[in-house]
Order: sequence, then structure tokens, then C-alpha cells
Amino acid sequence: MAEFSLRGLLAERAGEGLALYGRHSNPRFVEILRILGFDRHWERAEGPYLFDRDGTRYLDWLGGFGMYNVGRNNPTVRAALAEFLELQTASLPQLGLTDLPGLLAEALVSVAPASTDRVVFVNTGTEAVEAAIKLGRAAAGRPRVVATENGFHGLTLGSMSVNGSAEARARFGPLLPDVVHVPFDDLDALEAEFAREDVALFVTEPVQGQGVILPGWDYLAGAQRLCRKYGTLFCVDEVQTGFGRTGRMFASQHWGLEPDMVTVAKGLSGGYVPVGALLLRRSVHEAVFDSLEHATSHGSTFAPNDAAMVAGLATLHELAERDLTDRAARIGAYLLERTMPLLERYDVVKDVRGLGLMWAVEFGEPAGGSRTWRFIDGRQPALFSQFVIGPLFREHHILSQVAGHRINVLKGLPPLVVKESDIDWFADALDSVLAKTRSLSRAALGFATRAVARRR
Repeated sequence: MAEFSLRGLLAERAGEGLALYGRHSNPRFVEILRILGFDRHWERAEGPYLFDRDGTRYLDWLGGFGMYNVGRNNPTVRAALAEFLELQTASLPQLGLTDLPGLLAEALVSVAPASTDRVVFVNTGTEAVEAAIKLGRAAAGRPRVVATENGFHGLTLGSMSVNGSAEARARFGPLLPDVVHVPFDDLDALEAEFAREDVALFVTEPVQGQGVILPGWDYLAGAQRLCRKYGTLFCVDEVQTGFGRTGRMFASQHWGLEPDMVTVAKGLSGGYVPVGALLLRRSVHEAVFDSLEHATSHGSTFAPNDAAMVAGLATLHELAERDLTDRAARIGAYLLERTMPLLERYDVVKDVRGLGLMWAVEFGEPAGGSRTWRFIDGRQPALFSQFVIGPLFREHHILSQVAGHRINVLKGLPPLVVKESDIDWFADALDSVLAKTRSLSRAALGFATRAVARRR
């Protein structure tokens, strides 16, 4: 019987992946890739770069939606995982523990907001949010959950229930009961819900991922004060903003917050093995795991597996060893410096904003109106962004995407290892593409019509 060879399999079936995925998994997703021209055959990746089969280098402005904070194929994380495989640890004895889950829990507590000193491991960000809802309601002894409009927390049933898009939730109802959404950055609306004194927890991103919406400076601290006043648990979703992304280890540290619960995932994986966690205040944890009988009140078969723990430990080591959090703050400031002039240069640019290396440029109809803009937007809201994203990819070899469905915002979550020269590459390319969009051709308008027709 022939031995399995990954190298041999990939060589034998090279180039078949898109067709196979379309046939056996998700044909609509593959169709979107082809419409947008993103149907490349990717060969390898390193740091902030992707390389296609022809050897062309692309700047990864997506960063795996915030997963590759330490860069793609990070050598430190890779070496740690290779060493782990050689050691053949007794991963997941289930009725028992290896040393690794405790070591990662200790490491997470050491860098987390000081208010959180217990860790519940999960596999993904959406699972971390599910755990927060479940454990938060049990700990508080209350039924209701408040979340913010436009927030994004995942795509499983519970996390989707707290997502802030009514349009996205509608197809999958009924979802969890007793979930209420209030406008982001509105303390009056928040207090009106809390005043009923039946809200278990308030779930919010410190910076909203959909559109990269930053709060007013007093909002998050004000929300925390209201939570304390009315006995509501304060849950900060740091799945995308955590692990150096915004120039602090956690975005909540910009505002000096002391949350009761923090959800994390994405960047903790090093881009290799899914790993997430819910960080909790000790008193909240003890309110649920309050006896030997309740010691297994929450868990997951695969969550504390040794491969995931190793990836997390190596990632935290790499973030510290290379000062990637401070680097994100410094490079992020340079990114804003290079892209802020677009506000003056192009009337289609309505805002440029960011925190660390979580960045966005927002587009809108030019002052005085534009027939071309109205034509495109009438076919599908926020389609203009694709006239930027497409040329960035085809002509300038930059992989990017919008900040959410029907949002005319181009978002950036590049790996924290990007250099100033990479920022120059992106800023110059964006400037060039925007200059060309001043005179959208009939061919471009034809693309808009065809793309919308194929998506329906």
C-alpha cells in the first residue's frame, strides 16, 4: 500500500482546487472569486506576501481577515509546531491534561486586561462569543443580552443573534430570544435598556470591524460605568482587534477598560491552528463553575488540543520578541500619514480612519452629484468599492476587500510585519486607482451590470 505524500498529492492534482471546491463545497463562492478575478492559483506565502503559481508577489492587505498578525508562515510558530509533532505529546487525554493548556492560559492572563484572570478555551471567535452569551447569562442570572447595531460577532446561531445587521439575521430566524440591539456610540440608548435591570451582558467590539467604526472617546468607558451601575456584565469582543492589531495588545487597553469578559481568537492562531478563548473575571467564572458537579459546564472536544496551545504560545512569544504591537502603532501612524491626503485629492473619498493596523477608507457620492455614481449604486449599493479593489489586485498585486456587505469601505488588516515600503506600495497604488476612477468607462459600467446580474 502506497504511503501518503502531501507533496506528491499536490503535484499530481495541481490547479484542480477551485474546480473541486466549486463542485463539492461552495460553487457560489468560487463564482464570486471568478467574477472579481481573485481565482488565482496560490503557490506559497511569506510574511505579508502571497505568491501565485507564476511567482508574482502580492501584498496581503486582508491578512486572513486579521488572522496573520505575526505574518504568514511565521518561522517561529512553524518551528514550534514541528517540534511539537516530534515530541508526540499526549494531546487531549480528555480525563487529564498535558502541561500546554495551563501554560497558554497563564500566558494569556499575563497580557490580558487585568480584570480577567480565568480562561475558557474554544476553537474559534464565534465559539468564544457563544461561550460569552451562555456563561454570561448563567453567571448574571438574567435573560437579556444587549449588542450594538452594525456589530459583527460570528455566524453560528448565538453569535449571529448578537450581530447588528438585521438584513443578515433575517434569513436565519428565529434566533436567540431576548437579544436587543442599540446604536453604537449611544450611551442614552444603552442606559434605557440597562435600566430594566434584566440585562445579563452587553457585547460590543471596541472598534467595529464592519466599516472600521471607532467610538467616541468616552463611549466605552461610559458603557463600562453603566454596566457596573446596573449589574450587567461587560463583554468586549476582541476577536479581530486583539493581539497587537490596534497598537495595543488588546484594543480595550486604549481606553483603560476592565471588562468582565473578553473574546479572542484569529491572531492567536499564528495562522496555523484554530484557537480561541473566552477570558473572564474570576468572579464570573466562579458563578458558573461553582461546584464539582458543574466543573464541565462548558467545553469542546478539540479546544485545548496541544497543537493549538503551541501555536498560541509561539504567537505570543513572537509578538513580544519582535515588538509587533508597538510596530503596529508606528506603521499604522505612517499608513494614516500616507493615505489622509486622499481626502483632499479625491471628492469620492469621504473618510480615512484607523487605529494601529486596522484601517479603512470610505467612499461616497461626490459633492454636486454624479450620474456614474448613481448608476453604479443603483445597481448594487457599495459596488463602487469593487472598482477600486479589482484594479488594486490586477494591476498592483494587492489583495484587499470591502469592510462588510453593502458597505462602501475598503478595509485594511495587513500582517503586523509589513514594512514602510509596503505601506508606500499600497498608498501609491490606491492613489493611482482612484485617479482612474474619475473617468469610469462604459466597460466598467458593463461590469457593474453583469456582476449584479450574476449575483442574483
